[in-house]
Amino acid sequence: MQVAKSIYRILEDKRDVLVRRLNDLVDVAEEEREKMEQPLRQAYMSLFKSYADMGSMKVESIAATTPPSIEVKVSEKTMLGIRIPTLEIASTKIPLNYGFLDTTSSFDEAVKNFREILDTMCKVAEIENTIFRLAEELKKTQRLLNALEHLIIPRYQEAIKFISSSLEEREREDFVKLKHVKRILERRKEVELGGRAG
Repeated sequence: MQVAKSIYRILEDKRDVLVRRLNDLVDVAEEEREKMEQPLRQAYMSLFKSYADMGSMKVESIAATTPPSIEVKVSEKTMLGIRIPTLEIASTKIPLNYGFLDTTSSFDEAVKNFREILDTMCKVAEIENTIFRLAEELKKTQRLLNALEHLIIPRYQEAIKFISSSLEEREREDFVKLKHVKRILERRKEVELGGRAG
């Protein structure tokens, strides 16, 4: 019973730490998203302007020669015993695959803005993934707390009550038996003493 209560207290502490950490991370995620908002808006405005200046065929043909993905280094860190992936762009110097003579300044500006925002996007993705994993851990912890509070601890309490009442009942029975044995012994003693006197 004491072990279950100790585990319950430890899990409560863990839950409180998880909630605090989640609240902190939600604030950080909001700040990072806000940092990303303006550069992303500028990047899209430059892209739309380049569509207007160069035409959609030319923009899309240049975009088609762009590598479809960038290399992101994924490693892990541990937070509150939970493994969390960290993201880092392997190379910030991604080579350009088009000539400046073929494009307008708005297109070059769009490319520059989108490249600059990649780090922030990775950071936001990492934070949001961390929030998701901590939230999952919080759910598990809460389930364990509920199981302890509503199932395990009450079962222990019932078992302790049952054992206590059984022991009390046995104690009463033993007391009654002892009284009975004592009376029998006293009668025998009286009989023996009465027999000697005669």
